[in-house]
Amino acid sequence: MSLTNAKTVKSSEVEITELMVPAYANFGGKVHGGILLSLMDKVAYVCAAKYSQQYCVTVAVEGVAFLSPVDVGDLVSFKASVNYVGRTTMIVGIRVEAANPRTGETKHTNSCYFTMAAKDDQGQLAEVPALILEDENQLRRFCEGRMIKEFSAEKRRLLKSDLQDMDLQQRLDKCENERCVINMS
Repeated sequence: MSLTNAKTVKSSEVEITELMVPAYANFGGKVHGGILLSLMDKVAYVCAAKYSQQYCVTVAVEGVAFLSPVDVGDLVSFKASVNYVGRTTMIVGIRVEAANPRTGETKHTNSCYFTMAAKDDQGQLAEVPALILEDENQLRRFCEGRMIKEFSAEKRRLLKSDLQDMDLQQRLDKCENERCVINMS
């Protein structure tokens, strides 16, 4: 592969910190997960667009894990980098940390991966630069990104083929020991 247009992981890195305001709160008084997802989507866009120098769109969100609640008043940092590149897509890894400004306590609250696609001025998929891996951690993340891409494709294939090929009885059998009531009159 030609490295003439390759870029380093470092060239993609983005860190954005935002104050969690009362308008972000859910009914339980914590920051709503949807707010965090929206902010992560924006950070993934910034990271992917910075790296590819193209307009980018979200293709998929993988592995969102809400590890710890975020409080109103926390300073939340979103740290992102391109971990993997395909021909026209990038997998952006995001780590979210919340800091209490009064106590200085920082906690890891979320991690996830966004698959982003680059688009050209005509809205067509655009090729992205190759990724220069400079250390073992970047190599590990690149390999994880490839696995995420493969798992995601396999998940879509299984859902499409297995469910569509089942008849009614097979679908009923799948629900036999589940917590549902089937009332199809």
